[in-house]
Amino acid sequence: MSVSANSLSQYLEQLPGTTFRKLYQQPSTAFAIFRRMLPHMAKTIVMAILYSPTPFSFSDLDLWVKPTAAREKDQALAILRSLHIVQPQSMALTVNFKNSLRLALEGGGDHNSFGVPSTDPIPNEVDHAYLDRYARRKWDDILHYVVSATGLTNIDQGSSGPKQSVKDLLTAGRLVERRDGELKITHIGFSFLLQEANAQVWALLLLWLEAIDAANANGSRSDMDGVDMLSFFFMLASLEFGRAYSTDALTESRRNMLPVLIDFGLVYIPQHNTHQFFPTRLATTLTSNETALRSVSAGFAAASSATSDEQDKCTIILETNFRMYAYVHSPLQIAVLALFSDLKFRFKGLVSGHLTRRSIKKAVSHGITADQIVSYLSTHADEQMYRHAAAANKPVLPPVVIDQIRLWQLDTERVSTRDGYLFKEFDEYKEYKAVVDFADNIGVCAWRNDRKGMFFATKMEQIKDFMKSRKKANEASGN
Repeated sequence: MSVSANSLSQYLEQLPGTTFRKLYQQPSTAFAIFRRMLPHMAKTIVMAILYSPTPFSFSDLDLWVKPTAAREKDQALAILRSLHIVQPQSMALTVNFKNSLRLALEGGGDHNSFGVPSTDPIPNEVDHAYLDRYARRKWDDILHYVVSATGLTNIDQGSSGPKQSVKDLLTAGRLVERRDGELKITHIGFSFLLQEANAQVWALLLLWLEAIDAANANGSRSDMDGVDMLSFFFMLASLEFGRAYSTDALTESRRNMLPVLIDFGLVYIPQHNTHQFFPTRLATTLTSNETALRSVSAGFAAASSATSDEQDKCTIILETNFRMYAYVHSPLQIAVLALFSDLKFRFKGLVSGHLTRRSIKKAVSHGITADQIVSYLSTHADEQMYRHAAAANKPVLPPVVIDQIRLWQLDTERVSTRDGYLFKEFDEYKEYKAVVDFADNIGVCAWRNDRKGMFFATKMEQIKDFMKSRKKANEASGN
């Protein structure tokens, strides 16, 4: 298992159709995937089909979409097919998805897919601010543990760190590893630290899910099922932040999941009343366009500016001479800056340093890309830099610095590798042209050579289906 392969979209696309049929039995799952996984055009297509009184055809869709948006249309259809939302080679929604999405939008039924509110009184101390502090503390414990493996900082003395089960999961996911008796961060761990917290949470959830699937596949007895776990994650994302829900309404398997979700900071259960639980902002933003936390430990500023903490803020000024000034208090943020810069001075609330060839190459060797570094610097750029850039109609970051960061990365990447599939030796050029254009339109063609009649694609399932349908059409026309 590795976090690099654990994006939610990649995980879902590799699931078989039978798993999707089970997932789509829950309205909360269908609604969550509709909200998070689909681009705007795909959502428009689904809504057009969902309540259409007559069957929807490809010719109807062509009338809706401008010719200039044909590529976007093909990509939308490819996503809908990969998630088993529409049936193969047709414009009909799969039965379970259609019924569940209608229930989610219209209400009704006794499925309890969106949780059962608790009737017990809510403790006085539990409010939005309390849940935010609780979730932040839990999540920062995890991030501090990963950052401590860099050797640049230690876990705060006031923190006991994450539970051992979480530490074991981080090790199994190869974010950290033991070398010569010492805890060391891996290149996967470095990439993990620079992700948005929403992606970080999903990475840990999917690592946990894959660990359960592996245990079940090896014959180890587990009271959890991977499909039910994924469905429960989507249910948590649909709950209302700050509201109490009944644990008695959950199945025994889902009640057994709560302790791990508590360790992640996604769920809070009062000590004096285990019959109710509260989803934190980390859980309720899993499938929304908003993020619960920004990169590393920027608190909850993205989800709620009212709960942001000055200790978590980091604003950066970058000069054309590669000198960097960061107004920051958090040791965690300082450690992240040290991943790709050479820090020289540290004062109260301020650190300064340089971006150097050596520091960027060190970051690249640990799996951090130039684009990640540029994105991080841009996200945390000081407001004065944004105002100056807007007034002068110039980029926020100095172009000379951005270009040099990318050039330093290129110095380490004379040869790059990528997993995928090579298609060649087509019977005729016409067949090659049709297949490669299809792959290009759905966004999976990484390289093509029209002269030699070959191309390289990152995925093959939809290409294989296209080739089969094309072959059947040719055979039918030949007859």
